[in-house]
Amino acid sequence: MGKRKGKCVKKNNQTKESLEPEHLIKAPHSFVIHRGTCSKDLTDLTKDFRKIMEPFTASQLKERKKNTIKDFLSVSGYLHVSHMMVFTETELGTYMRLARLPRGPTLTFRVHSYSLARDVISSLRKQYVIEKAFKNAPLIVLNSFSGEGMHMKLMATMFQNMFPTINITTVKLKNIRRCVLMNYNPTTKLIDLRHYVIRATPVGLNKGTKKMVQGKIPNLNKCKDMSEFFDKAALLSESEFEDDGTNQVVLPQKLSNRAAAMHTKSALRLVELGPRMSLQLIKVEDGLMDGEVLFHELVEKTEEEKALIKKKREEKRRLKEKRKAQQAENIKRKEKEKEELKQKALEGIKKKQEMTENQRLMELAAAETQDNDQDEDDADYYRQEVGEEPEQDLFSQNPPRKRKSDDGEEARGFKKMRLDKKLKKKYQSGPNKVQDKDGKRKFNQRKDGEDSYQNKNNRRKNFNDQDRNKFNKNRNNQTDRNKVFGGKFNKANKPGKKQKGGKGKGKARK
Repeated sequence: MGKRKGKCVKKNNQTKESLEPEHLIKAPHSFVIHRGTCSKDLTDLTKDFRKIMEPFTASQLKERKKNTIKDFLSVSGYLHVSHMMVFTETELGTYMRLARLPRGPTLTFRVHSYSLARDVISSLRKQYVIEKAFKNAPLIVLNSFSGEGMHMKLMATMFQNMFPTINITTVKLKNIRRCVLMNYNPTTKLIDLRHYVIRATPVGLNKGTKKMVQGKIPNLNKCKDMSEFFDKAALLSESEFEDDGTNQVVLPQKLSNRAAAMHTKSALRLVELGPRMSLQLIKVEDGLMDGEVLFHELVEKTEEEKALIKKKREEKRRLKEKRKAQQAENIKRKEKEKEELKQKALEGIKKKQEMTENQRLMELAAAETQDNDQDEDDADYYRQEVGEEPEQDLFSQNPPRKRKSDDGEEARGFKKMRLDKKLKKKYQSGPNKVQDKDGKRKFNQRKDGEDSYQNKNNRRKNFNDQDRNKFNKNRNNQTDRNKVFGGKFNKANKPGKKQKGGKGKGKARK
């Protein structure tokens, strides 16, 4: 037996490391998909929105046309998915649905305009995109979401819960590398979504000193001396003249940037990553993609219409529950019928086996009775015709018993006996065989009146010569009668043709 590979699961360190920590499990995860017939730009917008939601999203999710919302809902519990964003496109425009799993509510937004990430990055003079910034969740910033109405509070709560919460006491500033800004305009009722990367640059340093602090290799091609490189741009850099002091902070922690040290004054700057979106809230539903409409921007119902819709919805819900109960009863009934049918089938098979055994026994008994009757009929016929009783084994189907020899020994099966024993039994034993005084065999006359062997020998001696000549004459006459000249007889005794295989072939001479 080979050596057992692997370790116990409880002692395996790799298994322990593969388990996610509790704060990662509780973090909100999301699905970002598109449904229906979509253009290439909308598909790219879906991928860009997945970049915003990273790392707690399925960035390589493959959806198919035959997939339904229930398919994603069925796997959401295993993957700890709490939100779903669905992009759709119609003739009227582009829409985005934001749903809370598994039971809602659902917010429907109309996308008035959008710009893809590649277009936003290509429009910048200095592009700043790093992959390390997407390893941590972004910071959500909401502006002007304090309007009246329950739909405003619900919308702000949904946006906040899309991203993990921040604990101020345990947060690390080096993990906050991105920012998502949502600005609500009360006049137009539009929400502007922007996606930025956060940079921290030191304040109070000239351009040359800043490059040296940040670890960049300076270009000394146009400088005669090292001091000229530091004194060339005076004390401040060109970009620092635009800062008004509102974006300058003292860092309480050290950032990943080399120039942003702890307790130093730095300026925070935002570099847009994209995409850009302009959204408008259209509808709020109570359930997941379906349910009672709590808010609608374009359609307004009266109280009577709302009550009628609510009544119809209740009837539909009761009918659905009734059908579910009926289906459950039907399933139980079918299972019971199936079990009963199975038991009947087993009983039928068992009964059939018993009937087959009984029928076989009855057929055997009938065959034996028929053979006995036939034997009795044959025995009666024999008695009537012959007038004697038949032998015991003449009409019976039983195999005859082995007969014993005269010496009392049982004869062997089909083995041939030796010749001397045959002759001994034939001539020396029996009632008709007697020896004379000289020891020669002597045969007596049989009881049935026939001549014995001695009388036959006496008749042979009395056969005289005259009788012998007469017999030979008759034999010669018979031979001359069959002789034909000029040819030979064939197998059919027809003259004129020779037998096959002879030397001469052809017709006989006349």
